[in-house]
Amino acid sequence: MLLMKKLIVLFFLTPSFSAFAQIPDHIYRDNIHTVKLFRAGDMYSYPVLKLNSNEQLELVFDDLDADIKNYYYTYQLCNSDWTPANLQPFDYIRGFQSTRIGTYRMSSVSFTRYTNYQALIPDRNSVPFHSGNYLLKVFLDNDTAQLVFTKRFLIVENKTSIAAQVLQPMGGQLYRTHQRVQVGVTPGPQIRIVNPQDLKVVILQNNIWPTALYNERPSIFRGNYFEYYDDATTTFEAGKEWRWIDLRSLRLRSDRMQRLVPDSAHQVYVFVKPDGERIRQPYLFYRDLDGIYTIENIDNLNPYWQSDYAHVIFTFVPPGGREYEGKDIYLFGELTNYAQDTSSRMDFDPDKGVYQKTLFMKQGYYNYSYVTMSDNRRAGPQFVFENTEGNYAETENNYTVLVYYRAFGARADELVGYVTTNSIMRGR
Repeated sequence: MLLMKKLIVLFFLTPSFSAFAQIPDHIYRDNIHTVKLFRAGDMYSYPVLKLNSNEQLELVFDDLDADIKNYYYTYQLCNSDWTPANLQPFDYIRGFQSTRIGTYRMSSVSFTRYTNYQALIPDRNSVPFHSGNYLLKVFLDNDTAQLVFTKRFLIVENKTSIAAQVLQPMGGQLYRTHQRVQVGVTPGPQIRIVNPQDLKVVILQNNIWPTALYNERPSIFRGNYFEYYDDATTTFEAGKEWRWIDLRSLRLRSDRMQRLVPDSAHQVYVFVKPDGERIRQPYLFYRDLDGIYTIENIDNLNPYWQSDYAHVIFTFVPPGGREYEGKDIYLFGELTNYAQDTSSRMDFDPDKGVYQKTLFMKQGYYNYSYVTMSDNRRAGPQFVFENTEGNYAETENNYTVLVYYRAFGARADELVGYVTTNSIMRGR
């Protein structure tokens, strides 16, 4: 029953997601923090592997119980919309169905006690051999009923040629505030198209799945060429460069810290400088991390097990110090798994006239933003940036284009194309 309630609250994370499936990028245990999955050696990267390659992903996470547990992981193949594929694990996993995480180390130097776990994925004894969307599922004691967290990753087998560019939308109302991704797909000889809808194109802005756009019908197709450029299905709010907080040191105050307060119990409280709406501020370009965070530490040597944790207090000041009517405001970014739930919703303090949210965060460098959403849940989720950040067509954003194919009679989508592009290189 608890799982069903969570699925109802978070249904917008994955359209049409089965009630019997796990929620992507979700942590089920309060003792688990700072879960990162990326290409081995590159913390800034999205977890994508080429099929049948020697590439690996790196998984790191902390257990604040600070003891030793038997964590295992397995994979679940999903379709393009993250519904579970109609295949058994032995249809897409070669070798063992689960693998124990055997690399861990107790924290040292830090006041916060935790155990840091690491793994290189896939292990040579358990290898996915089907391209597509995957959930990495981590659980306790080799018991899949004791799910701890899930993380998305992709395995691609390039069978298509993709051309993608970022353009300004054709509609006059969106010209200055949105970005359109025009996509052309040419399937290779291994792909036999019976119906144009055999191909599905998914476009991600900054690798954020809750705002992904799904294209099941091409705008035009000629022979073996399919093009997608409709404003309704390829256009994103441009947003603005992400805000940031530098927690790489908890001894020295960084530029976005208002106060850095250690207490007698060796807990550290970081008060971030109050934020406000940026909709009326002029656009300013600066380099950001497009919404992600990194685990870094300049106080000690190793960022994984020698970093400390802090209670970080975010403050948002609405216009006139008045609460938004009919809307909730959320802290948005990888630091909250891009979710809109109780873990990211900010609370309004009527005495101070501000919204606040406290997160327990590991040392690192974090990007974040603020979004609002209608509090009428029956109307469906609506990401609204105008009230908080503003939208500027000049904003730097990364875009990822994913092409899926399902052959006639097949029971799962294949990921047959992957390409990235950037709005800085846009066409005019």
